[in-house]
Amino acid sequence: MHHTSTFRHWHPNGNEAAELHVIGEEPLAIRVQGNPYAVIMRTPGMEIEHATGFCLAEGLIDTRDDIQTIALCDGADTNTVTITLKPNRLGLVGPNLDRRGYISQSSCGICGKELVEDLVSQITPVTTDLHLPTKRCYDHLEQLVDHQPLRWKTKAAHAAAIYDAHFQRLSVAEDVGRHNALDKAVGQLVQQDRLQAAALLTLSSRVSYEMVQKTARAKIPVILAVSRPTQMAISLAQPLGLTIACFDRRDGLFIFTHPQRLV
Repeated sequence: MHHTSTFRHWHPNGNEAAELHVIGEEPLAIRVQGNPYAVIMRTPGMEIEHATGFCLAEGLIDTRDDIQTIALCDGADTNTVTITLKPNRLGLVGPNLDRRGYISQSSCGICGKELVEDLVSQITPVTTDLHLPTKRCYDHLEQLVDHQPLRWKTKAAHAAAIYDAHFQRLSVAEDVGRHNALDKAVGQLVQQDRLQAAALLTLSSRVSYEMVQKTARAKIPVILAVSRPTQMAISLAQPLGLTIACFDRRDGLFIFTHPQRLV
C-alpha cells in the first residue's frame, strides 16, 4: 500500500512542487481469545497472513490446524485481526498469553547471553541435510529487488521471499518493517499448508536476533540477506541450526553459520 504525496523539490536550479509515492504505515491490532495481544506498526495488506506468521513466531501456533478462527474484525478495511485457538492448543500455550512479550520484548533489562539461552531453550533446532548451490543462492538474493514493486515506488519497503529446495518461489511480501515482511511471507505459507517446503529465505534487510527467531520457528534452514547479521543473530543461529549468509562488497557471500549447506 502506498499514497501519493505532494512536496517541495529543491535542487540547485530551482524549487518546485513535485509528487512522490510514500509507503503506508498503520497499526494492526491482534486479538487472541478476545483479548488484546499486540499492536504492530505495519504497511496495510496481507493482514490474515501477517497475523498468522506473527503467531507462529510467538509460539502461539505451530500449524494452521491450531487456529479455530481467524478473521478481520469489521470487513476488509479493518486494522484488527481476531484469532481464537483450538481448545487443545490453548491448553498448551495459555501461559504464553499470560506472559505476553516474554520473548519479543525481553531485550530490555536482559543481557544478550541470557536472551539467546532463553530462545534456544524454547525453539527446536532446525535439522536437515539440505545442500544448495551457492551461486544459485547468490543469484536469488540479487534478484530479490525484482520482486519489490512497493520498493520501486516508495524507496521505503523491505521484502522477504521464500523458496523451496528447487528455487521455486513460494511466497514474497513487502512491508515498511522487515519483521512484518517476514511474518507475512511465512504466514501465507502457513495458511496454504506449504511451510514445510520452505528451504531458503531472502531478506532485503540485516539479520537481527528477532529475524533468526522467526525463521527458526518457521523451520527455514537458510537465510540470505543483503546486509550483515548482528552478533546476537549469529550466536542464536548457530545452536538453532540456521545458515546465515549476506552479500560481500563485491560479487560473493559472507557465510557466518553452518556453511556446509551452501556447496
